[in-house]
Amino acid sequence: MSLFGAIEAGGTKFVCAVGTNPNDLRNEIRFPTTSPDETIGRALAYFKEQAANEPLDAIGIAAFGPLDPTPNSKTWGYITTTPKPGWANTDFAGLLQRELGVPVGFDTDVNGAALGEHRWGAALGLDNFIYLTIGTGIGGGGLMNGKLMHGLIHPEMGHILLPPRSDDPSPGGFCPYHGHCLEGMANGPAIEKRWGARAETLPPDHPAWELEAHYLATGLASLICTLSPQRIVMGGGVMEQLHLFPLVRQKTQALLNGYVQSPAILEQIDGYIVPPGLGNRAGILGAIALAERTANGE
Repeated sequence: MSLFGAIEAGGTKFVCAVGTNPNDLRNEIRFPTTSPDETIGRALAYFKEQAANEPLDAIGIAAFGPLDPTPNSKTWGYITTTPKPGWANTDFAGLLQRELGVPVGFDTDVNGAALGEHRWGAALGLDNFIYLTIGTGIGGGGLMNGKLMHGLIHPEMGHILLPPRSDDPSPGGFCPYHGHCLEGMANGPAIEKRWGARAETLPPDHPAWELEAHYLATGLASLICTLSPQRIVMGGGVMEQLHLFPLVRQKTQALLNGYVQSPAILEQIDGYIVPPGLGNRAGILGAIALAERTANGE
């Protein structure tokens, strides 16, 4: 039976594992994201040790970005213009492929998580859906017509521009590139900077959550009108505050104002905007799914 390697490469930590599916995820390790040489070196050492026990058929990498996922590009497999210090223009997937001698699948962390949700989670059986992560950053990916979203590079849904609300204490936003984009208004650091406390410490009745739900719903309404997804899966640390989901659903319905005439939105919104079925394992299992696809030549 095939065995796959997986890396969930985050800006804060790396998660590495081997396995085949949610019930077969083995030898998972975690370590901080430091310099590229040190961090990728630790991942290489881990997979060499695993492959010594049982050969790997492929490795999947679901990584922070921006990155280059285009197979015929000169910089395929690179982390490109990331603001993370030391990581810009880093050869990542190509290095692993050369060192380990196995095919490597490479995509964004959100496209990877989306693929995991499509294979085993909340998007099972859907060909058109969005996966959003709301955490230290905000990113979006998904499948359209059964294919992972790619274009010039990959989606950057967290950087769609939003109109600041007049009662926002910090209407300029916090994104160094765009100010009041979705990420700059609604990621975890934006909540902390605006209110002076980490999101997870704020009680459910704090005004932070009503404003957060407004910005998230504004982003969702634009994405629904643009991409017409069959479902929206929302993960990440901020969405672990489950009291946010009813607020976001209600505000999304209100902003759409009956324009999108689908029962999924008008009558079944609780099943339309949902948490990930794989929970906080969506990223690492998405990397397993990337490896599986790569091994199958997809």
